[in-house]
Amino acid sequence: MKGFWLNIELNLVRVEKNGKRIGENGMLLKVRDLEVAFSSRKGGKKALVRAVNGVSFDVRKGETLGLVGESGCGKTTLGRALLRLTPVPVKGKIWYDGQAIEAIGGRDFRSLRSEMQMIFQDPFSSLNPRMTIGQMLGEVLSVHKAVPRVEAKKKIHELLDVVGLNSEYFNRYPHEFSGGQRQRIGIARALAVGPRIIVCDEPVSALDVSIQSQIINLLNDLQKEFGLTYIFIAHDLSVVKYISDRVAVMYLGKIVEIADAEELYDSPKHPYTKALMSAIPLPELSGKKERILLKGDLPGPLDMPTGCSFHPRCPEAIDRCRSVEPALKPLCEGSERQVSCLLYEKEVC
Repeated sequence: MKGFWLNIELNLVRVEKNGKRIGENGMLLKVRDLEVAFSSRKGGKKALVRAVNGVSFDVRKGETLGLVGESGCGKTTLGRALLRLTPVPVKGKIWYDGQAIEAIGGRDFRSLRSEMQMIFQDPFSSLNPRMTIGQMLGEVLSVHKAVPRVEAKKKIHELLDVVGLNSEYFNRYPHEFSGGQRQRIGIARALAVGPRIIVCDEPVSALDVSIQSQIINLLNDLQKEFGLTYIFIAHDLSVVKYISDRVAVMYLGKIVEIADAEELYDSPKHPYTKALMSAIPLPELSGKKERILLKGDLPGPLDMPTGCSFHPRCPEAIDRCRSVEPALKPLCEGSERQVSCLLYEKEVC
């Protein structure tokens, strides 16, 4: 394993912090006022659907930032926008290791893409059914010129070993593997070019529970060994708590709360976060907890409410919520925790 990473010249400073190995101090990714809008029609007129609407956050080197929220809140679109995989232009600013991504093009962006990779949700549809595993991984190495052609086969065998697959699988096709094995292949493909940050788009949601734990443990082991940074998108709140250092909660294209994982789960602040946390099932012996049931349905993307977008379903809404849109800001002066809610305008730490 170590030989492979040294050969592709992955140069990371390895420092122990909270049980995880990270790179040098500082932020690896900065996002400011990110917006992704798709054109649609309403009553015969063109309209914009803002899948991601003014999102800002930072990702530290070597950490895992969990991203949670209901289906349709914009999590996957946000992940794809960070890697410039959306079919529409992206507004806002994205800095990767101090570089403005939108200003990079051509060969320079291909070099940057090798440092920013993605693991897709469906481990079957993300693999080419007409290519063997060896051909797929070989194509990645060839496109990015990660290794000389004569060494490609050796590197592919090393990649398979890194993700816990037998090198004899080199000539097999995707349909010959189980779901968990296919996801390991997806992880190997992401690792092939030596990335520093990986967007994990619900990488375990299509897998059995027993297989989920294997994939999560694999991701944790790879992070500790090679100082990787993850943006982990998922629906399973228990999985997110286990793997994440910090968690961002999304609602209708916006981040409504960001906090340290333990802090967020122990003491959620935003009413939407409270409702999400109350939905986590507990073992029978641990007792019961009050379930917060949200009334009403999600607003349509073309009929967004004024003021706070959550106020039609919020059990704690006040009159100002209907007219004032809250900004995502620190819970109190000097706090790293951020909340987008009028209820915490005068919070004292």
